Amino acid sequence: MNVKTGSLFWVNTLPSPSSYPKLTKDVQCDVLIIGGGEAGSLCSFYLVNSGVDTVLVDKRQVAHGSSSANTGLLQFANDKSLTSMINTFGEDRGARFYWMCKQAVEELQHITTQLELSPDYIQRSSLYYASQPEDVQSLQIEYNWLSKYGFPVTLLQSDEIKERYSFSKPAALYSEGDGEFNPFKLVHSLLQHAHKKGMSIYAETEIIHHALEGSTLVFYTAEGNCIRCKKAIFATGYETQQIKRNKTVMLSSSYALVTKPLPSFTGWYERSLIWETARPYLYLRTTVDNRIVAGGLDIDSFDEQERDFHLQHKAKLLLEQVQSLFPGIPDMHIEYSWAATFGETHDGLPLIGTQPDFPQCYFLLGYGGNGTVSTMVGAQIIHDLIIKGFHTDAHLVAFART
Repeated sequence: MNVKTGSLFWVNTLPSPSSYPKLTKDVQCDVLIIGGGEAGSLCSFYLVNSGVDTVLVDKRQVAHGSSSANTGLLQFANDKSLTSMINTFGEDRGARFYWMCKQAVEELQHITTQLELSPDYIQRSSLYYASQPEDVQSLQIEYNWLSKYGFPVTLLQSDEIKERYSFSKPAALYSEGDGEFNPFKLVHSLLQHAHKKGMSIYAETEIIHHALEGSTLVFYTAEGNCIRCKKAIFATGYETQQIKRNKTVMLSSSYALVTKPLPSFTGWYERSLIWETARPYLYLRTTVDNRIVAGGLDIDSFDEQERDFHLQHKAKLLLEQVQSLFPGIPDMHIEYSWAATFGETHDGLPLIGTQPDFPQCYFLLGYGGNGTVSTMVGAQIIHDLIIKGFHTDAHLVAFART
């Protein structure tokens, strides 16, 4: 499955990334992680820090799947609002999941300070604006719920937005404590950390099938080698749907661009993250080398040919939308643009934990627009399920919701 296409920005920000060998022998470990992207690297960070004998494999070079197409926004707010979470799951569960996301953002901020290779993490605020006047009421209700549960958010009126930005919108939520990062560097820095602590990493190593022999899992590679382990984690992103299809998952395609470096960000208050109430939504951020990253214009299809056919046109439309918001930023030109597979679930929550027919295996599917945060939540849950045998919030995101 080709999960992305186009010219990717992040892979060019690390000139000499670590490379890892192909598996050429049989090995054994306590836990095997399949997938060397964000999910696999975060799981490896926690497990290795707990002293677990861990091996990680990826069929590509690490960080070259969906993680290389991630736009690197880190927010506690989800595509599904707290209001919608409460309407679907009840007040306690909805608020609890949002707090799990807030704590995950803070935890990832803390982790980045422990890494030798900086993932260019910068704390940012977020502006979430009403795309249409009829969205103002729902923003007010969302603000009331967020305020009730202590989230750091302010409701801005139209004139307050205009004072800060070069555009005016009917209303907006301004949240503090979010962030931006380089996803390619994050994966490499996490894996570098785990590798130095003794974890074996094998790239260009494709798993083709596995079996349970007694109490031991045996995974077989395309080259004919095997990996014996006690437990395994499938951190295989959207390609997991080729391993075991989940009826609650919807795959689609999304688009993104990165501009050439810009001299200034006139009319962009605090270089905040920006997104909107429309669905699909436009979202924006800046980079450490003074570029704009913009994404959106999703389509329902995940057919590779259809996705790729629209790339040039979608990139042009994205640039026009950014230019309309920031007319004071001159010489805005596209340098990179790409399309990528994107996955969501029907109820807006990630899928984390065990599944039938896969004994002793865990799945981390951080699907949704807030994928990095959901993946962070999942890595912590799976760590505890393996180490302690339980996690108090595992039921919220389990494949069989309870």
